[in-house]
Amino acid sequence: MLLSLLGLFAAAFVAATVLPFQSELIFAALQLGGVAPVWALVVVASLGNTLGTYVNYWLGWQLETRGGHRWLKIPDETFAKARRWWDRWGYWTLLLSWLPIGDATTVLAGAMRTPLWLFTLLVAVTKTTRYVLLALITAGIFG
Repeated sequence: MLLSLLGLFAAAFVAATVLPFQSELIFAALQLGGVAPVWALVVVASLGNTLGTYVNYWLGWQLETRGGHRWLKIPDETFAKARRWWDRWGYWTLLLSWLPIGDATTVLAGAMRTPLWLFTLLVAVTKTTRYVLLALITAGIFG
């Protein structure tokens, strides 16, 4: 059981990064195989997926630290305006971080210097909700 949970954690972690990978099939297979209690699968997958987004956050932070917006030829004043918009509304896009394109929002959050506590809260909520819904669908309860 421990090896299966470690494998799920690793799959969920990698799936949350910008690398192309999916953890849903592994999650569903472990659930259908009865390898571990469903609550344990949800906790491990959610934790791995949430922590994996820290890689993207760090990449965004590093990109901006090295003047990423200048590489893209975005004037400082335009970037400052974008940061103000992000600080007011943009961080809500982190609730879409469960989507395949959601990796971009987690990288952007790092570049925009979203407070780590807010980043973690929004990402953890959405990632956990996704795995709960996946568990319900896999069990045939929902969907």
